[in-house]
Amino acid sequence: MRSRAWTLRRTLVVGASAVVAIALLVAGATAVATLRQSVLDRLDEQVLAGLDIAGSGRGGPGGPGGQPGDGPAPRVGTLQLVVAADGTVSGADYTGLDGGEIPLAASQVQALLDAGLGERTPATVDLGGEVGRMRVAAESRDGTTVIAGSSLGDVDATTAASAGILAAVMGAALLLVVVGIAIVVARALRPLERVAATAQGVAARPLAAGAVELPERVQDRDADPRTEAGRVGLALNTLLHHVEASLAARQRSEEQLRRFIADASHELRTPLASIRGYAQLSAAEGAPMTSTQQRSLERIGAEAVRMSALVDDLLLLARLDAGQPLRQERVDLALLLIDAVGDAHAAAPGHVWLLDVDEPVEVPGDPDRLRQVLANLLGNARVHAPAGTTVTASLDREGAEAVVRVVDDGPGIDPALQERLFQRFARGDEARQRAWGSTGLGLSISAAIVAAHGGRIEVESAPGRTAFAVRLPLAERA
Repeated sequence: MRSRAWTLRRTLVVGASAVVAIALLVAGATAVATLRQSVLDRLDEQVLAGLDIAGSGRGGPGGPGGQPGDGPAPRVGTLQLVVAADGTVSGADYTGLDGGEIPLAASQVQALLDAGLGERTPATVDLGGEVGRMRVAAESRDGTTVIAGSSLGDVDATTAASAGILAAVMGAALLLVVVGIAIVVARALRPLERVAATAQGVAARPLAAGAVELPERVQDRDADPRTEAGRVGLALNTLLHHVEASLAARQRSEEQLRRFIADASHELRTPLASIRGYAQLSAAEGAPMTSTQQRSLERIGAEAVRMSALVDDLLLLARLDAGQPLRQERVDLALLLIDAVGDAHAAAPGHVWLLDVDEPVEVPGDPDRLRQVLANLLGNARVHAPAGTTVTASLDREGAEAVVRVVDDGPGIDPALQERLFQRFARGDEARQRAWGSTGLGLSISAAIVAAHGGRIEVESAPGRTAFAVRLPLAERA
């Protein structure tokens, strides 16, 4: 399953917020680490100061033997340890939170001795129990080793509190930054959204045929070439202007072509009728003619009929393209289909013609043109399918539509031809088409007539089954 694509707004907000979050995280971590090191340095100074007075005994300075004196009382959370040259341990005490002195356990003393403390170099040692982690330093005095230290509890507490405060402050700051970025990005993208809305409005318009107007334009405020979105809007306006000009030129060309076809077709009808008349008159005289003359006269008459049909088809297409309205009345498709199948059976008795009509089905339209559509579809099956092919014509109601289907079990339509089947002068096998006398306009005329009635023609074809379906809106109930 494909993940949902991120919008530009979401990408910018999340990306900028992520950068800010990383920056805040790095800054916060650096601040906490710097603060901890600063507090730890101060603690180390206190450890070294405590080391200076540790050997004189608790309560004041004294001799190297550690006898009590009149010095200052030890601070809470500190310890001292004096180890004589012969290994005798004395003064191994820890001052608790209540100010009382707690003797260090043998394991704690051993941990201090095994820590490998350098000369007056503070180090961290975890003594466990009530003492916990300590920052300690050692110094040698005439063979006597003195160790002093202070608890890391205050350092840890200060670091944790600072980290918590920074986390809360940075979280609130990040929230404000995200909201601010979202607002700024939304405002910055509004021109681009308006440009996109204009493009979508143009894209929703049908541009394939007919007169097309493109009133949509990007507003002047969104077509400022000094901004990125403005350059996009300006480019879109320029593109729409060119497209509109191209569509207008196409429409003018199509109208000129339609007028030419209509005028030419209309003008050709008279000379073609004259040719047919003179050919029929010559044949009716019964004057002696050679076989070549007789054949030529027959061909002149046949080709004149074919050209007359082609001219009529072109004239009809030109009128349909120009939007000339068709006659509108209630038409019973069942009667038209029955007549069309009967005509097809008489024209091609070698095919098997089946009819499936149960009830009258009425549609609004021109009966002559609808009869032409049915004749074209049945004629298409008659001409393009070999003798013995079964052709079934049926009429049904489907929702608010009347559906006429013409299905045959012939060889089917060439897939290369199927995509352009309803185009004008569409042909498959050129030699066979010419032999049958087809102009290649039958299906295009049928599609144009059905479209003028508010319907459509569909086709499905495979070897052994070809089905044409004509869908027309039903007439309103009287």
